[in-house]
Amino acid sequence: MRVTGYGVIYNSSGNIRYEASGVIKTTNQDTNLASRIKIILLGLEEVIDQFKPDCVAIEKVFVNTNPQSTLLLGQARGAAISAAVMQNLDVFEYTALQVKKSVVGKGHASKSQVQIMVQKLLKLPSIPSPDSADALACGICHANISGSLAKFGTGNRMKSGRII
Repeated sequence: MRVTGYGVIYNSSGNIRYEASGVIKTTNQDTNLASRIKIILLGLEEVIDQFKPDCVAIEKVFVNTNPQSTLLLGQARGAAISAAVMQNLDVFEYTALQVKKSVVGKGHASKSQVQIMVQKLLKLPSIPSPDSADALACGICHANISGSLAKFGTGNRMKSGRII
C-alpha cells in the first residue's frame, strides 16, 4: 500500500487552526503508474474542492538511499503539484529540514517528534498518522515562514487563509 498524506490548516495572522487531514491510498493492485497518479490527482482534487485552500505547501523531494523510493515520491509529488496548479493555486516548496526546523525546532527531528509537535501545535486530541503529520507540518511551516517574511516586508504575505 502506498500512501499520500494531506492536511488542511487555517492560518489567521500566525494563529493556526486544524481543519482536516487524511491519506490517499493506492493499493498494490494499482500497479500501473498512470492508475496510481490518477488516484492521487483525483483524491487531491476532492480535497481542494471541499476546502478551497488559498495555497498549497509541499515537501521537496530529496534523494535518499533507495532510488526507487525517491522516484515514487517524486511521481506522487508531481500529481499533488498538478492538482494544485490545475486549480490556479500557488505551490510553495520546503525541504524536510525546513519543515522539521519550523515545527520541532531542529532540522533532524524524528517522525515521531514531528507527529507530537503537530498534535501540540494544532491542539489535536490524538497523534496524527505519520503521513498526515508530515502534510500538516508542511502547512505549519508555510504559515510560519510566510509570517516571518511578512515581518521583513518581503516574500508572499499571507494574513489569513487555508493551506493544504
